[in-house]
Amino acid sequence: MEHLGYLFAAYSIIFVVIFLYVVFIWRRQAALDAELRTLEARMAALAEESTASASQSQPDA
Repeated sequence: MEHLGYLFAAYSIIFVVIFLYVVFIWRRQAALDAELRTLEARMAALAEESTASASQSQPDA
């Protein structure tokens, strides 16, 4: 029982490291989600633009 302080310190360090890792992954995931939304919006705008330009270049029958 005399080494209980070391056990507590080891578990504390492990939990802090795991917590920091989870926070890092969480922030990275949020950044990737934001980038994905930006890319999806750009793709939708390009698709809309190409559809509009294709319909304007079609001659009316």
